Amino acid sequence: MIKKIGYILFAMMYYIGCIRPVNPDKYFCVMTHDGSKDSSVGVVIEALRQKNPKAEFTCVRKDSRGGAGLINLIFRMSFALSVSGTVLMDNEFLPLAYTVLRKEVKVVQLWHGTGSIKKIGRDANEGNLLALEKKADKRITHLIANSDYTAKLHGNAFGVVKDNVYLTGIPRTDIMFDERKRRECIAGFFKKYPKLNNKRMVLYAPTFRDDKTDNPDIGLDLGYWCDNTDENTVLLLRLHPHVASAYDDSDLLRYGDRIVNVSGHEDLNTLLFVADILITDYSSIVFEYALLDRPIIFFAYDLAEYSDYGRGLYEDFEKFAPGKIVTTTEEVVNELSNRDIYSEIRKKFIDKYYKYLDGCSTKRLVELLFK
Repeated sequence: MIKKIGYILFAMMYYIGCIRPVNPDKYFCVMTHDGSKDSSVGVVIEALRQKNPKAEFTCVRKDSRGGAGLINLIFRMSFALSVSGTVLMDNEFLPLAYTVLRKEVKVVQLWHGTGSIKKIGRDANEGNLLALEKKADKRITHLIANSDYTAKLHGNAFGVVKDNVYLTGIPRTDIMFDERKRRECIAGFFKKYPKLNNKRMVLYAPTFRDDKTDNPDIGLDLGYWCDNTDENTVLLLRLHPHVASAYDDSDLLRYGDRIVNVSGHEDLNTLLFVADILITDYSSIVFEYALLDRPIIFFAYDLAEYSDYGRGLYEDFEKFAPGKIVTTTEEVVNELSNRDIYSEIRKKFIDKYYKYLDGCSTKRLVELLFK
């Protein structure tokens, strides 16, 4: 009820702000999933700044929540939206359910995942949330996709007609094709974590469970992990942004440098670059990491429960996964020493989920916005 009142107040202030004309140089950016400069919205912002020095950006991030954040959203952000010529989003923005934007405004949904295995949008939600999302999604004028497959999938999930889906590629993936920037990211990481240099890095990046956001369970037996992997193997723990702040990592201290919580490390791409192996489950992180052609272990310890009673999956997971699927910590550890036999499968995976492999997705999107 409180949220609904907030959304209505936001809409009221927005309509008051509409007495002013839309300014094509103003951009309203919803970055509630990833507020970093390396996110898709962040990358596009930088490209727009270079193309248009007069461009101004108002950004809504996760810290817009809470009392002070809500007041700022209602009384400041609403006015910014009312005059913005373009809206860039990496997530749903439910206040749009209560506002009708002017016809010249472009609303660009980039989403935060390059692809999706777990269901999203109207394929996953129900009740009042689904009703609000349907209303908000009506504002989308440009849905950005990475391939023909994801264009259809996300088009259905957001209720966007085919003519409003654009296959530019996902901006945040451009860095995967920029060797110079990759080297800079890696050097910056080891400057911050010098003790990890020359270690075998295993990144564990599970998604969140909708029913465990307040008390996240990472699934992996960390004690068993440390007892059964060598001293040169380091586990980098990267929790989903929805649950990272709720995870109590005080217990990790007893493992020293064998397990490092990097959930607060802003740049996810850097973690992908330094990781020799990725362990994940149903997270969309796999879509970027597959580009590096390195081993991926799918720790799907709750696959049946997640598929049947959780958010649900778009595909048969065994057919989807470009790597070994395991269900216990023991199997995870054993797989670390096995020969990688999935390179050809990863190549087919990339062919399915990427139309472009040229690092020019941001350029194509910016050109689209200026048409």
